[in-house]
Amino acid sequence: MRLGTLAFLAGILAFQQLAGVPDRRWCWLLIPLYLAAFVRYLRFPALIACGFLWTLLHVSGSLATVISPSLEGEDVMLEGVVASIPAGRERGVRFEFDVISISQGQTRYANPGRILLSWYDQAPDLRVGDTWRVQARLKQARGLMNPGGFDYEGWLFRHDLRAVGYVRAEGGNQRTATQARGYAIDRLRQRIAEGIGAALPASAYAGIITALAIGEQRAISAAQWEVFARTGTTHLVAISGSHITLVAGLLFFLARWSWSRSGTLALRCPAPKAAAVIALLGAVYYAALAGFSVPVQRALIMIVVVMLGILWQRHRALSHTLAVALLAVLLYDPLAVMEAGFWLSFGTVALILFAMGNRLAPQGLWWQWGRLHWMITIGLLPVMLILFQRVSLVSPLANFIAVPWINVLVVPPVLAGALLTLVSPLFGGWILALTELCLAGLWPILRWLSDLDVAQWAQHAPPWWALLPGLTGAALLLAPKGLPGRWLGVVWLLPIFFLPLPRPAAGEVWFTLLDVGQGLAAVVRTRDHALVFDTGPRFSDSFDTGEAVVIPYLRAIGVTQLDALIVSHGDNDHIGGAQSVLKETAVRRVLSGVPDALPGSGAEQCASGQHWRWDGVDFEIISPPPGEASDDNNGACVLRIVNGGGGILLPADIEKEAERRLLDTRPQALPARILVAPHHGSKTSSTQDFLKAVRPEYVLFPAGYRNRYGHPKPEVVARYRAMGVKMYDSANHGAITFRLGAKGRVVSLETYRQSGRRYWHAPAR
Repeated sequence: MRLGTLAFLAGILAFQQLAGVPDRRWCWLLIPLYLAAFVRYLRFPALIACGFLWTLLHVSGSLATVISPSLEGEDVMLEGVVASIPAGRERGVRFEFDVISISQGQTRYANPGRILLSWYDQAPDLRVGDTWRVQARLKQARGLMNPGGFDYEGWLFRHDLRAVGYVRAEGGNQRTATQARGYAIDRLRQRIAEGIGAALPASAYAGIITALAIGEQRAISAAQWEVFARTGTTHLVAISGSHITLVAGLLFFLARWSWSRSGTLALRCPAPKAAAVIALLGAVYYAALAGFSVPVQRALIMIVVVMLGILWQRHRALSHTLAVALLAVLLYDPLAVMEAGFWLSFGTVALILFAMGNRLAPQGLWWQWGRLHWMITIGLLPVMLILFQRVSLVSPLANFIAVPWINVLVVPPVLAGALLTLVSPLFGGWILALTELCLAGLWPILRWLSDLDVAQWAQHAPPWWALLPGLTGAALLLAPKGLPGRWLGVVWLLPIFFLPLPRPAAGEVWFTLLDVGQGLAAVVRTRDHALVFDTGPRFSDSFDTGEAVVIPYLRAIGVTQLDALIVSHGDNDHIGGAQSVLKETAVRRVLSGVPDALPGSGAEQCASGQHWRWDGVDFEIISPPPGEASDDNNGACVLRIVNGGGGILLPADIEKEAERRLLDTRPQALPARILVAPHHGSKTSSTQDFLKAVRPEYVLFPAGYRNRYGHPKPEVVARYRAMGVKMYDSANHGAITFRLGAKGRVVSLETYRQSGRRYWHAPAR
């Protein structure tokens, strides 16, 4: 059972590495392969193939439900049902929408299924289960593609969201029906969330309490998430396996005690069996409130197996129960492997069974509780570094304090108070207020631990092959004391920490234009130095591409310190992520066209003539002229990089005026092999004379997918095409990386939408 489940999992993981999906007709082989699994010598290969084809069967239908490309950016009429609790945003709300029909005029189109909609500004009262007819603009599910960055397209695919869009305010939108069938649980969850919000209107912890009650985490602030991440307690703010197990355990023991007090009831049904049924029903109800996340699925299935064992009076080894839970989750949803929670949930339970099993007479609180958290930290270390590139060093202490605090003092009253708000908002509010006090007592401790300089270890992600020796090392360290050579576990762990990453040779330049949507961010590396040119946009108070794209990319390539940060000018799409980069990374020198916009950074005004040399590579600011700084596009910093006979030119958002000035004053500084298109390919830039002076071999357009400005403009693209320039854009190619040899020639060119593509990603156009 155990090895067979792992073989099935291996087949699913093999499928997840594909860039394209095989023909669905291969799924007919599932039947003979299933029968072959009963043959001893064919069992494991057959189960691996079954896992592969089971995933193919699951995803092939999902990939077919996409909107027609001809509808992108067009007004369409949607009829459908609000399918999730609307999440408040700075300018409105966002929610999932189950489409019933999609039309344009008299023409109806294929139903894309569930989509993600935003309703800006004056959004109406949206209730889960209500049917609406709205006018909207849609586009295909698409995200930023960068090494080390969050896979938004994968997240959308995992949640079966086939398109994204927004509701048009002037579209005559109207509610056509209420309380559609099949949404009762989510409608109840929305009522509970509103009850908590009404009971704690000004509480800083209302988002955490809502997450613990119904698994809705979107009201937790970014600062709170950072505290949880740095202390390794993120699992506590979700309805995790421990929470549902706690609820089932409390119900079981209370029901058994109460049932056994009545002789009549005990004679009709043994107390343990009655308690098992009550605990199982309570666990299912709590799991439904949590939205059946992967950790909850795992815990619920394990509870079902245990309770059925009580009912049938059969005992199973816990490892067997875990294998049953794993197989059930994979059969129900093979794409669960795309979630970090899947690996952390099953990995944690497996570690507990391995590290705490088969010990003689375990005694004392430290053995039963404190030591467990150290074991989990060590055991999950390789997985955490691969998934998140960081691991909390204070996690054992933080969890030693927080786990019993949350499970005993917070979760039970949260559930009681949340449910009471449905029938008695007053009494429910009192209980929730007491819960808030409990959280307020814990929070200063977690925040203090989070603020410690040694709170976490962050580094680049180890290669996938380093996971096996890492897990081997962790297993040796956690093995029983009698096993000889346990200290070798440290040696097995070394590759995940000290495996060197490739870097440029002396005289080489590695240049990456990052995909930050409608904005600009680029990273330049030489042998021993690194520079960031612009940091992309800031979309909201809680999201900017400095934190979401630039920092993860630097961590992925092993850059821990920047020798220079250049912020060309003050437009949001160039400066928006700068503060996040300055906060998260040590920067030796900051140059900017608007130094006053970067207070506390020690930024200098960039000016023509500034020059430095790193590892045989020359860097020079060629605009604006000294003393002529301005905060408009033509005052932006222009950087030229030269090695050997080649070069890179980054002109930011300069327009015709600055291009003409450069032609008049610095024509000899313009030739470059690689040109980042001025102003994202706007028609105000890339004049014919300027392009003739630069004579680029490659031009890169930093632009967002279907951006509202229409960048790059068709007439500009035609101008480059007429010159025979090779064109790439970040919207269609993701991050674009060039490696220039010491003589300036392009040694390699890689686009991340191609090299990092999986079957759920949109192909480059």
